[in-house]
Amino acid sequence: MKKSWIVVANAHRARCFERDDKGGALNELADFIYPQTRINTGPDVADPTGEAGKGHGRTGHSGRQFEPRTETHDKERVSFARTIADYVNDGVAGQRCVGLSLIASSQMLGDLRPLLSVAATKVLRYSVDRDLTAYQGTELKERIDHALELPD
Repeated sequence: MKKSWIVVANAHRARCFERDDKGGALNELADFIYPQTRINTGPDVADPTGEAGKGHGRTGHSGRQFEPRTETHDKERVSFARTIADYVNDGVAGQRCVGLSLIASSQMLGDLRPLLSVAATKVLRYSVDRDLTAYQGTELKERIDHALELPD
């Protein structure tokens, strides 16, 4: 029987489920939890003086220059999305699924979709902006069915 994968994700947790194409029971394949690796509690540890960006400009005068800043949590979220995408890409390449649905928070969808392989993008059926990571059991199945508009 042909199987489809459903990925339910946000920036901190992702779950991958498998189900047959007729909308049957969900079988959980993987549960990814991304730990909080940094808590920002004050000034930058690398620069406790608060003088970040101090330097000389093109004119040689003392001044401040700033590089574009990428927040650490943004980098961590993209790294987590890469982990999820690698799992999905491997599953599609190994022909373990014939269809893919992503149900994720908007940020995670934005990070995840560009990381999908060409093959995974071809089998992507649904991409839904919704965070269902807090739900379990029957309620999770019902919410997934509603998000994908599948019959019971």
